[in-house]
Amino acid sequence: MSRKLPSAADPSKTVAYGFAAAILVGTALLMLPISTTGRGGAPFLTSLFTSTSAICVTGLTVVPTDTYWTQFGQTMIMLMIQVGGIGIMTGASLLFLTISRRMGLQRRLNAQAETKALNLGDLRRVLFGVVVFSMLAEAVVALVLAIRFWAGGAGFGAGLWQGVFHSIAAFNNAGFSLFKDNLVGYVTDPTVSIAIAVAVIAGGIGFPVWLELRRQFKRPSRWSMHVKITLATTAALIVSGTIALTATEWNNSETLGPLSGPGKILAGFFAAVMPRTAGFNSIDYAHVEPEGTLVTDMLMFVGGGSASTAGGIKVTTFAVLAMMAWAEMRGRTDVQAFRRRVPGVAQRQALAVAFAAVNLVVLGALGLMATSSYDLSQTLFEAISAFATVGLSTGITAGLSDTGHVILIGLMFLGRGGSSDAGGRTGSARACAAIPVPGGKATRWLGKKSSSSASAGSVVRL
Repeated sequence: MSRKLPSAADPSKTVAYGFAAAILVGTALLMLPISTTGRGGAPFLTSLFTSTSAICVTGLTVVPTDTYWTQFGQTMIMLMIQVGGIGIMTGASLLFLTISRRMGLQRRLNAQAETKALNLGDLRRVLFGVVVFSMLAEAVVALVLAIRFWAGGAGFGAGLWQGVFHSIAAFNNAGFSLFKDNLVGYVTDPTVSIAIAVAVIAGGIGFPVWLELRRQFKRPSRWSMHVKITLATTAALIVSGTIALTATEWNNSETLGPLSGPGKILAGFFAAVMPRTAGFNSIDYAHVEPEGTLVTDMLMFVGGGSASTAGGIKVTTFAVLAMMAWAEMRGRTDVQAFRRRVPGVAQRQALAVAFAAVNLVVLGALGLMATSSYDLSQTLFEAISAFATVGLSTGITAGLSDTGHVILIGLMFLGRGGSSDAGGRTGSARACAAIPVPGGKATRWLGKKSSSSASAGSVVRL
């Protein structure tokens, strides 16, 4: 017997409103004269674009971050990245918990919409865990990068600032950089490349996965279906992406060609990790081979893990779609993963997310083509990058018209809190519905499990 949630404001809408409010506040801050190096404040559209890119943890820019913005402006961008990565409602709920030590149902639902917590009772622990885990990961990466930049001649103060900025941007999967050429100057530097890549992967897997791994690390057999799918798909995409991009760019004189063998592999690995969905680049995507561009398009579209700082349709959605296709080709009536059945609601949500994503990307690319002189490959790359909140570009962002910039702003906003969370909205009415699993047991989709024997592996967060 299914139950309906108490009548209340749609949590996903509340989250979207929170992001919209944060974007407007960030826009106002960036328009202040103190935020820019030139006379007067930044124009409204430039500030709105940058604020949206930061809050939506993307990294697309229309002006150089290193020279256009003062340190105050850069600090505001960094703080917006942090706020966008942790989440508006997560941060608000954490503050509320700290002050009052209690949380109402509606606030829990709002926070749950961002954290994808398994049940409402987990939220106190999840919210604190998200913030603590984020801060610890960023601190470690910041220390490593600061030492490297300092040793490279940046000076202690500048090295520390660059380390902190890039660590926060990396963990939150936002491709903002304080260097003119992003990270092209560190293409063969293992310290910078690996530190950034590890931070991106850590932030892009999702906190629920790390929470479960902390509990069950030595017992893989007890990992949930969500954890297994996320880790397996992430590993497969990174490995296959590294092989594909290294192979397609191996002899490209404008990208990997001049590098040594180990340098090519490192750059290929970095290029495979960044589309999922960080946006840092150590090669110039304006000169990437068409095959490499297509591979990057695919990686960007898939994105990272659910309830993570990454964007895209999510690896779980991609995996469920792949398993649905495999089951259909084999003539099976049910979809299974790791000997467990994937609930029908998860399959419908995967289709809804993918359908919405494809249509938004196509419409965005068409809009960019109609308002510029750039070709399909360039505009499609830009549209996917914006929607999946990646931040990679072939160099056309600043050259787009105002209309093009508005299109990208819309794609970034919808990609961060819109279509990629369609699963949460389409499933909200079924949030406490019983989903049958093998053996006649049942598990609640977002609510508490009806039985301890009902495997948590039946839950897949999209």
